[in-house]
Amino acid sequence: MQPLIDNARLFGHRPERFARLAEGQSNYARPGELFELRTAGHVVPPHATATPTAGKATIEYAVQVLSVRHVVVCGHSHCGPDGAVVRRNDLAAVPAVRDWLVHTADEPRCSGTSDPMVAEAVQNHVLTQLERLRAHPCIERRLEAGVPQLHGWYYEVHRGSVREHPAGPGTFEML
Repeated sequence: MQPLIDNARLFGHRPERFARLAEGQSNYARPGELFELRTAGHVVPPHATATPTAGKATIEYAVQVLSVRHVVVCGHSHCGPDGAVVRRNDLAAVPAVRDWLVHTADEPRCSGTSDPMVAEAVQNHVLTQLERLRAHPCIERRLEAGVPQLHGWYYEVHRGSVREHPAGPGTFEML
């Protein structure tokens, strides 16, 4: 926690660097300046549910208000939630996680459940979540104009490398 506190204290010592942030948000981001939505298991919340969620609001705001040009669904190796779904772990001790993972739509598919990286399952799940993202009305409308571009990424934690799935058929390839 101390590093977070120390970094927060530095904000006041660099006003010129942060002054532009007070002027509003921008859809152009350098690494570290991302408008992001992180969810357990990189689940894209389904739009069809009637209940408003932070996830749906974030997607709508990013696309409709900020006009983001790129949306990335990024899964990663050793994903605990995806691994739990693939292995059919008992999630009774974490009921909110269990109930959230119901939204994984199709269960992440994997030819073997012993792979600790759950690479195949995570990659398949990323593609499923991209399809769910396309079903959000605000995304659907904007895609007709060609913006935003949707990307499926797979981050290999143990290697520090990122793979992207090309549009159309194919496998995840190194960026």
